[in-house]
Amino acid sequence: MSQNEHIRKPDWLKIKLNTNETYTGLKKMMREQNLHTVCEEARCPNIHECWAVRRTATFMILGDVCTRACRFCAVKTGLPTELDWQEPERVADSVQLMNLKHVVVTAVARDDLKDGGAAVFAETVRAIRRKSPFTSIEVLPSDMGGKEENLRILMEAKPDILNHNIETVRSLTPRVRARAQYDRSLEFLRRAKEMNPTTPTKSSLMVGLGETKEEILEVMDDLRANHVDIMTIGQYLQPTKKHLKVEKYYHPDEFEELRQIAMSKGFSHCEAGPLVRSSYHADEQVNASARNKQLQGEKEAKEA
Repeated sequence: MSQNEHIRKPDWLKIKLNTNETYTGLKKMMREQNLHTVCEEARCPNIHECWAVRRTATFMILGDVCTRACRFCAVKTGLPTELDWQEPERVADSVQLMNLKHVVVTAVARDDLKDGGAAVFAETVRAIRRKSPFTSIEVLPSDMGGKEENLRILMEAKPDILNHNIETVRSLTPRVRARAQYDRSLEFLRRAKEMNPTTPTKSSLMVGLGETKEEILEVMDDLRANHVDIMTIGQYLQPTKKHLKVEKYYHPDEFEELRQIAMSKGFSHCEAGPLVRSSYHADEQVNASARNKQLQGEKEAKEA
């Protein structure tokens, strides 16, 4: 294949969008609250299923300008100019209004902040807990500069799942991820488990960037060696012509094989498929205590 030639997208990656009233109403509310979701910013193909059917959403806090310029990501890059301390309450209000079963809180990388945004992350978790005590909460931060004290601030808020994405294999990391380091991500995940052994840890891998199968298996082994519980594997899709090209589209059967291999290596849960993203079916991955909390909340709602 020539350098400028692009592979044709296969049929299994073509989806029909369902912009029903529930979805459009939620989108309108996001704009009114001046909130950002990674579902929209990253052009996630599952947004309609998550918002309107599964009642899950991924909020992107700390603004919509990232200090890193990863070559796979559609989020805007530049130098952020402000920090909104009212954002945690607005996110919590929206979680309550949307009646979310599970919420993922992620953020742009804020290398301009000494704590990497950890304090705003933690306050967002606490605000959601106050207003939606039966909603399970997953956090998906950057490596926050690799500083242990930043991670500790976040872990002290006690999220139900700590998610940090490895994104790609070791050999491709310098080309794919800006400022991030493969081993630093592994260390971040290991420290999170050490700080709170009962909190599940999770990581996501994109495929289709030129990695080999052996390298994918190496990522699995590295994650398990650092006590990661949950893994997701999805197809990389080029967001614009300025981003990295897709080198291969994996067939659904190949994803199923990878899922089975991951489970055989000891992951408690693995989602793998062409349209799988980091927060795909995240509501199914919470731990037992969070699940019991959800069931109790549903029971109380029915009795009210």
